[in-house]
Amino acid sequence: MILAELLSYEVLVPLLIFVAFAILAWCSMEWMAARKPRAVERLESIRTPRRRAEASSALKKTDTMTKVLQAASPALAKSLEPKSEIEISKLRVRLANAGFRGESAGSVFLGLKFVGLLAGLVFGGGLLVSLTGINNRAMMGSVAIGGICFYLPSLVVWFISKSRQEAIFLGLPDALDLMVVCVEAGLALDQAMRKVAEEMKETYRVIAEEFGLANFQLQMGRPKADVLHELGIRSGVADLRGLAAVLIQADKFGTSVAQALRVQSDSMRIRRRQIAEEKAAKTAVKLIFPLVLFIFPGIFVVMVGPAAITMIHELMPLLHGTG
Repeated sequence: MILAELLSYEVLVPLLIFVAFAILAWCSMEWMAARKPRAVERLESIRTPRRRAEASSALKKTDTMTKVLQAASPALAKSLEPKSEIEISKLRVRLANAGFRGESAGSVFLGLKFVGLLAGLVFGGGLLVSLTGINNRAMMGSVAIGGICFYLPSLVVWFISKSRQEAIFLGLPDALDLMVVCVEAGLALDQAMRKVAEEMKETYRVIAEEFGLANFQLQMGRPKADVLHELGIRSGVADLRGLAAVLIQADKFGTSVAQALRVQSDSMRIRRRQIAEEKAAKTAVKLIFPLVLFIFPGIFVVMVGPAAITMIHELMPLLHGTG
């Protein structure tokens, strides 16, 4: 009985710690991803004078929190910092795909990994040692919990980036249709992107944020090719990178932007139809496993069971008689 209780504690306590850290990291990452850039917040506060006081107080609170994080993160993440520019750029792209575009996003991310490692080793190891004592099993368990907590921020960033890429993938056809209508109505590309960001803010928030940031960069005077190229890399979606390349070529060679958008929209629809057909073709193959594991045994029992019972009843007396 005591062994069963110890086993239950050994299984439940690390699981509860993992779930708690996962929820904490998820909430913090979602809060950081939902924040707007500082320049956009300042422009909105200037446009709406009623909200200046609220915006200033909120900015003061967020400034204190960001200052604390920015001050503590470099010291914590110093041992985990990438050594080459290629690794630094890969880390920035991975965080940008999840929506973390701040300058201190990399140091905060690495600091969270280091804190998770220490917390897993200290708290997980302390709980296991207090429950089972100092032995090899407790040491291996604490190392495992520390490793899980160390890779937990990477897992959370991966999930957030996947959800953002899926949202962009689903909302891009509607955004292209709206951009075609706006461009054909006489609007420029930056005005069309601003209109798309305004109209799709409620339905597809992620793609509205990406287009709004690109439009803001265009208004600040950055070259259009650089803005579109950064938009494709920042999103991490192949279709949006293709759209950015098409728009760059259209602007470079002076071709019609509306025609380029229409061609890109048609190619995206064809690609989505091919993806749907591919998934439909894979359905027959995927159904084999549940059929073999769950349906065929039941059919076999129903069809062969009565005949097997009859054969047993008929053959058993004969076998006993001959014996």
